[in-house]
Amino acid sequence: MLERIRIVLIGTSHPGNIGGTARAMHNMGLADLALVAPRCEPLTADTVSRASGADHIVHGARTVETLEQAVGDATLVVGASARSRTLPWPMITPRALGARLPAELASPEARVALVFGREDSGLTNAELQRCHAHVNIPTNPDFSSLNLAAAVQVLAYECRQAWLGQQEASTPAEAAPPQPLASHEELERYFEHLERTLVTIGFHDPATPRQLMARLRRFTLRARPERMELNILRGILTATEQQAERRD
Repeated sequence: MLERIRIVLIGTSHPGNIGGTARAMHNMGLADLALVAPRCEPLTADTVSRASGADHIVHGARTVETLEQAVGDATLVVGASARSRTLPWPMITPRALGARLPAELASPEARVALVFGREDSGLTNAELQRCHAHVNIPTNPDFSSLNLAAAVQVLAYECRQAWLGQQEASTPAEAAPPQPLASHEELERYFEHLERTLVTIGFHDPATPRQLMARLRRFTLRARPERMELNILRGILTATEQQAERRD
């Protein structure tokens, strides 16, 4: 699914932001990057430095002149918008976008493009109107400006979370094989052993039982112990008896 999600940067003016975007993408398993009419040299020493090992994504990025060239094969185009527009447009949160991705990418031919605008002015109205929906990151209203790579990181994270959820849903967790429960006969031997040990250490007086064994029986049966668990308990009882005999 992640292989069919493309990050599109329009009019990027700083090569470091392209490198930072590549790093954010690689962190989350995305690899398809398209650059639309960048206003800087895409591949510089700063790009490579900010990519921090993800510069192969920059080397493999496609550079085109128009948004249409970058998203022509996309079946869903979502534009990142930092502000509301005069013309109402479908607006979703990053979390809602992530939830939508598995269904959008159910077909092998499907492609999703996430479009980010210029550092100083974002996407134009004309560019946003070429998108199926707009995504807005709900930042602090008193300080809403996000670095380009940080915005990509947020959406890339939601993409990965959607992919992980899909993997968990399609791959049932391997449950540990069930352990056999203690049989009635094994439980009765345990109760006999328990009562004998409690008498030995002076905790239980059969002459005045005070329903002790009945309460312990009820407690144990309610727990439905496994055979292994019962064997552990009987081992503890045996060790207790041995210690009591040494003291005598």
